[in-house]
Amino acid sequence: MRLLLAAVAATVLVAGCGADPQTENAAVSGVNTSVDQQRVTTTKNEAAAALLPAKIRERGTLIVGAGFGSGNPPLGFLADDNKTPIGIEVDIAHLVAGALGLTPEIQVTSWENLFVGLDSAKYDAGFSNITVTEKRKQKYDFATYRKDDIAFEAKKGGDWKVASGKDIAGKTIAVGSGTNQEKILVDWNEANVKAGLPAATIKYFNNQPDTYLALSSGRIDAFLGPNPSIAYHVKTGGQTETIGKFSGAGPSLQGLIAATTKKDSGLAPAYQAALNAVIADGSYAKVLERWNVSTEAVDRSELNPPGLPLTS
Repeated sequence: MRLLLAAVAATVLVAGCGADPQTENAAVSGVNTSVDQQRVTTTKNEAAAALLPAKIRERGTLIVGAGFGSGNPPLGFLADDNKTPIGIEVDIAHLVAGALGLTPEIQVTSWENLFVGLDSAKYDAGFSNITVTEKRKQKYDFATYRKDDIAFEAKKGGDWKVASGKDIAGKTIAVGSGTNQEKILVDWNEANVKAGLPAATIKYFNNQPDTYLALSSGRIDAFLGPNPSIAYHVKTGGQTETIGKFSGAGPSLQGLIAATTKKDSGLAPAYQAALNAVIADGSYAKVLERWNVSTEAVDRSELNPPGLPLTS
């Protein structure tokens, strides 16, 4: 297996497109973007598997919604064949399925349709950098597996830094719709306006290439997104930098990423047990190291912990 170096990354691999120059950069940097991922594996944990609802255990598969759309490296994107899902979230889903004695079926979808699929029980789980929030807890159950940090990315060489919400006043910032990053950005903006500061302009783009085109052309001042994705792009592209990093659950709580399932489906305890099993056997740490996100490791999985507040 080709080792993933600390300074690695591709931007976005869009299904159906030809070779992406940044995909080639990924290969040069040592990122394995091939179909043959040689993933970290684990063994079945009987205690975790016993917690599965009978119909899932008998079916033998774990149907996973991966809401990264056209791609969000290193969290989830497509391999060189433009159809095989790879990335941190995909590897974690494979580990959990392995610990439960199931075969994973990774179904790539959009962020919005991921939650539609969870609501209809089309997906047994969502592994897609989903942050625990109090609002989401009204509809979903969570088993945590990674810290959630978010970051601002801007063109390199500027003197603007984001140390608090006040620093976004008057700026134009892109963010993903329906994300916890969006909620934090909107809350900050509303607080600034109430305090008499200039409003920020919030922009939305359909995909990362459009976002980064807007950033490079100066149509936006910054992009607010998941820290792993920002760090990945900064390292590879060489044209941008991180200008601020925060917890994805707001100023008073460490954000957490979790395996997500429809509320009261009975699946979350099995996911928690499987995650704690792979944390204990070391396979979890190897996956995070593989994708250079070891700093986001957790010591144990938690069920439905406190999340981003309804108001912040």
